[in-house]
Amino acid sequence: MGTDDKFSNKAEELKGRAKEAVGDATDNEQWQAEGRAERAKGSMKQAGEKVKDAFRDDNR
Repeated sequence: MGTDDKFSNKAEELKGRAKEAVGDATDNEQWQAEGRAERAKGSMKQAGEKVKDAFRDDNR
């Protein structure tokens, strides 16, 4: 996949980590949950990109 997609997915994961950290610092459960969800979503997208890359590399 494109580098832009990989960068976007990593940025989403980092944004989630930051939001979760702010939620932890302020004891805001909503931000903690949103941060965990964004982090997980970014991680899953990255995993999907790695699978796509692996299949593409095997087919060359």
